[in-house]
Amino acid sequence: MTNLEQSFDTRFAVQFSPSTFLMRFGRREIFVCKDFRNRQYQVNPVIECSTGVQAGHLEILLFRKWLVILSKAR
Repeated sequence: MTNLEQSFDTRFAVQFSPSTFLMRFGRREIFVCKDFRNRQYQVNPVIECSTGVQAGHLEILLFRKWLVILSKAR
């Protein structure tokens, strides 16, 4: 397991902040950050799953605060 904290690019459209991190497990990545989007629908208070903004991504919103993005590593 590798913890990368400063090698982000703009593919998730999230600027670097201390509460953002990326973990890589082989060919998969888990990106965790605070949610910054204004959602136009009511969000489940515990967990909300949806497709990501890019193909092959899965977004999981935890407790309306933390956004977890699962994707393939580049």
